[in-house]
Amino acid sequence: QVNFVVCQLFALLAAIWFRTYLHSSKTSPFIRHVVATLLGLYLALFCFGWYALHFVIQSGISYYIMIIIGVENMHKYCFVFALGYLTVCQITRVYIFDYGQYSADFSGPMMIITQKITSLAFEIHDGMFRKNEDLTPSQRCLAVRRMPSLLEYLSYNCNFMGILAGPLCSYKDYITFIEGRSYQLQQSEANGKEDTKYEQTDPSPNIAVAQKLLICGLSLLFHMTITKTLPVEYNIDDNFRATASWPVRFFYLYVSLMAARPKYYFAWTLADAINNAAGFGFRGYDKNGVTRWDLISNLRIQQIEFSTSFKMFLDNWNIQTALWLKRVCYERATFTPTIQTFILSAIWHGVYPGYYLTFLTGVLMTLAARAIRNNIRHYFVESPAVKLCYDVITWMATQVAISYTVVPFVLLSVKPSFTFYSSCYFCLHIASILVLLVFPLKRTQKGSKKHENVQPVWSKKLEEENLLQKNSYSTTNNSFSQKQEITCRYQALKQ
Repeated sequence: QVNFVVCQLFALLAAIWFRTYLHSSKTSPFIRHVVATLLGLYLALFCFGWYALHFVIQSGISYYIMIIIGVENMHKYCFVFALGYLTVCQITRVYIFDYGQYSADFSGPMMIITQKITSLAFEIHDGMFRKNEDLTPSQRCLAVRRMPSLLEYLSYNCNFMGILAGPLCSYKDYITFIEGRSYQLQQSEANGKEDTKYEQTDPSPNIAVAQKLLICGLSLLFHMTITKTLPVEYNIDDNFRATASWPVRFFYLYVSLMAARPKYYFAWTLADAINNAAGFGFRGYDKNGVTRWDLISNLRIQQIEFSTSFKMFLDNWNIQTALWLKRVCYERATFTPTIQTFILSAIWHGVYPGYYLTFLTGVLMTLAARAIRNNIRHYFVESPAVKLCYDVITWMATQVAISYTVVPFVLLSVKPSFTFYSSCYFCLHIASILVLLVFPLKRTQKGSKKHENVQPVWSKKLEEENLLQKNSYSTTNNSFSQKQEITCRYQALKQ
């Protein structure tokens, strides 16, 4: 953990240097790729020792698969290999070396690299094999029209800004940043035409970085002072279960899981700040003319803590992973997309049994919450007072349901997880099943309108926002392709 924090702070300083002295206006993309890659591999070597070779091996073999298999099927082979290699490394680390420990957890960066490998493979398949009219709007705008070079591929997977904690970004966004076209592109989109007045200077990320570092400091302080006093394991303490009333137990369940979240806030917000400090993550301006540096942000803390539905929580938690799951699994699944997506999420997270218990429980909770929302919410939105009461009740229910669902994710093992659930008499599991029996679920529509009408676990609003973020400049020098990409993104903006 100390190595991780030290390396991330070093990466923050390196990011400031990278933006100042290796700015795209001063340095060629080749140099920026080389420096970003070498710094990333150095940080990985410092933090994880020779385990960092796994990052290069996984990326190198995946690139070789892309080259020899061809664009028609490489996405399948890359998906199976990258996820399989990650799983083998996780099994080795967990069951051979140190079960339950997080020392030298090199599988964390490999999880991000796996996302990048599979995302890019699907994007190349979409851009170089599938017909344009067969793609969804987001697939069309993310499609990659040429094979990346080995240097570009390694730079995307192993750059110093995201090798330790991510977050995931699209390949086209990353290449646009390296080549120094991200700011001009955002201006072009926002105005529908080139606006030379704004293209002369890049916006400064300093305020955004300072704000995110403040959040990191507060999260770290909360984690070091409060989290230790509210352990999740106390939920299965024999004396606590025997003496505490049900309201007290559910209240402690909520506060203990809430106290477990700041470490994720710290890690993800710091990773976001590092990317911003390098000049990566600009997403245009809001309606008040304030710069937005949330292109690859991974969470929205206020929406998480005050979410009034299971879906709203997942929309704002680990955002880039949610989008990855949606794009490589949910949108492409031919049957039971929700179940397949949760299973993939569990496999990607690791091999601890608690992960699978959490995500299988999450399937029930998601379907039940969706059924309740679709069938009763419209009765409570007419009156502001009634709507407020509804929001308060659904906030309480959501926080308890989320906490109940993720307990095995924290406890990791089967026995303590079942101890917790059995002490609660599996009450929310049973309630979810009853809800699904009573309330009808809207069926998934088949055919060409499937992805337009069906909402995944993550909100349509989030996907629409990301359509605005995604860089659609072609990395080739073909001016016609660039014009076509800008038109695609401008149409998405208007939608």
